[in-house]
Amino acid sequence: MLAYLTRRLFAAAVMLVVIILVVFCIFFLVPRWAGVDPATMFVGKQADPAAIEAVRQKLGLGDPILAQVWEFFKGLFAGRTYVGGGDVTQCSAPCFGYSFRNEQAIWPVLTDRFPVTLALALGAAVLWLIFGVAAGVLSALKRGSLWDRGAMVVALAGVSLPIYFTGLLSLAIFSYGLGWLDAQYVPIEESFTGWFGGMLLPWITLAFLYAAMYARITRATMLEVMGEDYIRTARAKGLREPVVIGKHAMRSTMTPILTMLGMDLGALIGGAILTETTFSLPGLGQAVLKAISDKDLPVILGVTLITSLAVIVANLVVDILYAVIDPRVRLA
Repeated sequence: MLAYLTRRLFAAAVMLVVIILVVFCIFFLVPRWAGVDPATMFVGKQADPAAIEAVRQKLGLGDPILAQVWEFFKGLFAGRTYVGGGDVTQCSAPCFGYSFRNEQAIWPVLTDRFPVTLALALGAAVLWLIFGVAAGVLSALKRGSLWDRGAMVVALAGVSLPIYFTGLLSLAIFSYGLGWLDAQYVPIEESFTGWFGGMLLPWITLAFLYAAMYARITRATMLEVMGEDYIRTARAKGLREPVVIGKHAMRSTMTPILTMLGMDLGALIGGAILTETTFSLPGLGQAVLKAISDKDLPVILGVTLITSLAVIVANLVVDILYAVIDPRVRLA
């Protein structure tokens, strides 16, 4: 088990380094090859050449590529010092640089918005796992029944309807119409009940989309597992049906579910843009959407790296859970 975890940690570290290199090339080298100067984007097109050159010198954009890559890596893990024109700026680790629009450090902006996105992703994940997996298992056990057909129709609707449609519809019905749920986001530091009430509708809306997908996958996997030889053997040994389903069938069924969860949760932590925009949540999705419209490359870079790290960490946790759920992984 220790060797398995060591291999996974090493693979995750290598993947993170590769992603950082690729992201650096996309955001700093590709624009230059396309004839776009990042220094010009920082100071604006109307700036004089002296100001552009000063920014280029301060950010190290005129240094050799290997030197820029090293400074970028060093900034992420040990901080970075920007020196230019007698001006010295210290950027603490992890240093993602400074915004092209307001010249603020990127990391504090991301850390202010990250808890909102994390709460949205985790809360929705709990709901879609509970209801999606439960609906899929019941549909598989009651194949062909009224429940099975009704649940799959609802699941098909959940997969087909876009999040901005279900979000606006839920706002119109449950917030503006009936007044049951509050649509105004309140920071958790101000009021826990206000925060919970403001997050409940986004959680339900986002969970409805993913619960539909998880219900369909769970049903298909459960039907396949229930036909395996070891399930028939467990029943022939006289084990009770709840034990057969809960201890034997669910372990194999959860393997693809965990795979999906790692990818979906990691991507959502990087920013649920449509959900945050629909419900006006001040998360990473809103930040990256504004950065795209403003062509603020450092902010987009920071959110991209956070998303990549979230996906890597989520999949690392999933790999560990594989070994816990499936003994064959530990033996391999």
